[in-house]
Amino acid sequence: MNAFEPWVMANEPLIRMGFFFGVFALVALWELVSPRRALKLTRQQRWTANLGIVLLNTVIVRLLFPAAAVGMAALGVEKGWGLLNNYAVPFWLAVPLAVVAMDFVIWLQHVMVHAVPALWRLHRVHHADLDYDLTTGARFHPIEIVLSMGIKFATIALLGAPVLAVVVFEVLLSACAMFNHGNIRLPAALDRALRWFIVTPDMHRVHHSVEDDESNSNFGFNLTWWDRLFGTYREQPRAGQLGMTIGIHGHTDPHEVARLPGMLALPFKGQITDYAINRRPFTEPGAGASH
Repeated sequence: MNAFEPWVMANEPLIRMGFFFGVFALVALWELVSPRRALKLTRQQRWTANLGIVLLNTVIVRLLFPAAAVGMAALGVEKGWGLLNNYAVPFWLAVPLAVVAMDFVIWLQHVMVHAVPALWRLHRVHHADLDYDLTTGARFHPIEIVLSMGIKFATIALLGAPVLAVVVFEVLLSACAMFNHGNIRLPAALDRALRWFIVTPDMHRVHHSVEDDESNSNFGFNLTWWDRLFGTYREQPRAGQLGMTIGIHGHTDPHEVARLPGMLALPFKGQITDYAINRRPFTEPGAGASH
């Protein structure tokens, strides 16, 4: 373990909380000063539910995983688990390599929760928000959060990710999720330039469209490279940023999608038959061009 990492590990909760509240305040102020879209529901109505589920998830994660992801990284170093703990990779290189690799796994995980109907049931809590602002980026069902932690732990163990890399990744993931879910306006030229590296609000907003083909694009949270490399990048929605509809078809009742009890119950309602990536309709042979 690098000499600096014990201090990072000891102060990990404070570091993450400091960045979370700092970025939250910055993006929230930005939304007030320069909003991208008019909101359908009041901020109080949505934030009560969205931040409520964030608080619930935080309590659950700390109870189930008291050592959190940094604990797994420290254990990996102690036990010699993972690639980076078994090859002589310089620390200055191991940290960015691990951060980029973890970002790729998060992208794969995001594709997976759209592709598997049972997982889409959980993930649609995130997509069912009728508006799109920084709190949308943290609104996930507790079961999805627990599954995500399991994937994260396995990734850290396989990589042998350094403690510092895990903390950097967690901070970046939280900050970028608030930024790219922000209801904020960026100059067009700046948005185009940033999109070559990091996910912008206009880029990720396409992913929250009610239209299936648009929702199944732009899966990235931090880096844009994976969507460009694997062909899931989409520049703009058909109806434009101001004309597009946010949410999921058939789930427009605020009592269901903008209140905590409705959000927690959503995965267990209805049937998943035609939304996930692997459930697309195809034209019958002879009836016209296939999709």
